[in-house]
Amino acid sequence: MTDHDQTTETANPNGPENARCGFVSLVGSPNAGKSTLLNALVGAKISIVTPKAQTTRARTLGIAMVAETQIVLVDTPGIFSGAKRRLERSMISAAWESTQNVDAVLYLIDARKGLNEEQDAILEGLAKAKAPLILVLNKVDLVDRPKLLELSQAIHARVNFAATFMISALSGSGVKDVLTELAKRMPKGPWHYPDDQLADTSLRLMAAELTREQLFMQLQDELPYSLVVETDQWNDRPDGSVRIEQTITLERPGQKMIVIGANGQKIKSIGQAARREMMKHFERTVHLFLHVKVRENWTEDRSIYASLGLNFKA
Repeated sequence: MTDHDQTTETANPNGPENARCGFVSLVGSPNAGKSTLLNALVGAKISIVTPKAQTTRARTLGIAMVAETQIVLVDTPGIFSGAKRRLERSMISAAWESTQNVDAVLYLIDARKGLNEEQDAILEGLAKAKAPLILVLNKVDLVDRPKLLELSQAIHARVNFAATFMISALSGSGVKDVLTELAKRMPKGPWHYPDDQLADTSLRLMAAELTREQLFMQLQDELPYSLVVETDQWNDRPDGSVRIEQTITLERPGQKMIVIGANGQKIKSIGQAARREMMKHFERTVHLFLHVKVRENWTEDRSIYASLGLNFKA
């Protein structure tokens, strides 16, 4: 397994003669559950999930198979209004760009929160999309059915959706129905990926994401969003294990001790948890080494945006 090839070759990587393949963009506000839904649709963890809003920074591609149909799902950063920082603007721009040149757009909304100004703005943008729109009400197990029907009617009064689903991405309820609908809408054509590939994310980036997930989970409100994790080295060892070295970059000196913790206990805990997740994900022994540094205004570094697939000028 290499950094750029996570799959074994299949007998026919382009699929059978009657193969179908298409792209679907997942959009919604922060914490709507897009990453949880992506993982449920693919059937594996390919996108990190935390209770923090705006966990997803870059577009993540997940690949789902339904019989002879391949569905390439694009998870996007949450869309919200009032973004001031360049990083936030770039993330939102990436989300809207993902709705172009796709075969369907899936709009996910937290049914508990219903419509508000933020959702109004998203619906206004979706009304301009050329691809068929699919409405997915998430977390419906926490809402009374009359309220769900009322919410669905209110949304359809604003924008014409081709189909509507009520699901719980966390439990998986209703997810199979969404997959079936998406498969029907994919055009005929060769597969873009081998049928055993689940994601189009390099191992280096996935490793960095798994560490960032633990930073968010363990530091929670203590930790500002102004950090980035980069995988500096990925060295495959003769015994089948891998040595990974990563740098956690922060914006301000005062943040460093929050990440390191008293006597280095916090960074040790983060590293141990991230290593466990990597071992499960990569199915091999991982030797992880974390370094913490401060670089003021790293959010103005073009190379960071390039590594995340974001537009620096957004």
